[in-house]
Amino acid sequence: MLLATFKLCAGSSYRHMRNMKGLRQQAVMAIGQELNRRALGGPTPSAWINQVRRRSSLLGSRLEETLYSDQELAYLRQGEEAMQKALGILSNQEGWKKESQQDNGDKVMSKVVPDVGKVFRLEVVVDQPMERLYEELVERMEATGEWNPSVKEIKVLQKIGKDTVITHELAAEAAGNLVGPRDFVSVRCAKRRGSTCVLAGMATDFGNMPEQKGVIRAEHGPTCMVLHPLAGSPSKTKLTWLLSIDLKGWLPKSIINQVLSQTQVDFANHLRKRLESYPASEARC
Repeated sequence: MLLATFKLCAGSSYRHMRNMKGLRQQAVMAIGQELNRRALGGPTPSAWINQVRRRSSLLGSRLEETLYSDQELAYLRQGEEAMQKALGILSNQEGWKKESQQDNGDKVMSKVVPDVGKVFRLEVVVDQPMERLYEELVERMEATGEWNPSVKEIKVLQKIGKDTVITHELAAEAAGNLVGPRDFVSVRCAKRRGSTCVLAGMATDFGNMPEQKGVIRAEHGPTCMVLHPLAGSPSKTKLTWLLSIDLKGWLPKSIINQVLSQTQVDFANHLRKRLESYPASEARC
């Protein structure tokens, strides 16, 4: 059985069988099941079974990569690049200047980053567990327009793997309509690292979503949100949002800075209201 399965898996590497994704998945699963059966058949797994199990795990990871097209792999890499760049900006504590601070402790800071431009950093504490924020910001992303007036609509255009999506976001007018309608096409990824969750993204190209008439195509990124339980109060969440946007068009810098800074303050307020109005059990409905 095992020999036949390896032949099947090896055959999936031939050119005429490369597009048979189901075949590759079945082969990897079959290898794992057969190895587990043999391992459980005796008192201890033999050395060769342990060796083949390690090799099959490596084979499985390589085959998993072949399940994506070149374009999908490019999106995955771009999402990872956005995350690394955004976290790199956040990790550098030098040069941040305070833009505003609210009575509840919410604060917005900014600085100019070479090759990126001016970025804004929101730091807030939300009186909700991290899982609830993750549910609202990631799992229910397309419902953002229901509670955030800055967003008219977010639509997932394509899902790639378990962590990455391509989205189209239509933003509302801002600053008394001085900033007209903008839209964004972005690659976004969400990953957990221990007790921390990182949501990152940046602008990308997506052939099935060309620029819309009457709407300026702006660009995100790199941008990210970092969520983690508040030290000493695990039922609360520390949220840090790095915002980097090129709004395009002709706009005075003073208006851009005011709009982006206020957008972050408003986001925190609207998010709290959403979480208070829709407990986790109701949000899943």
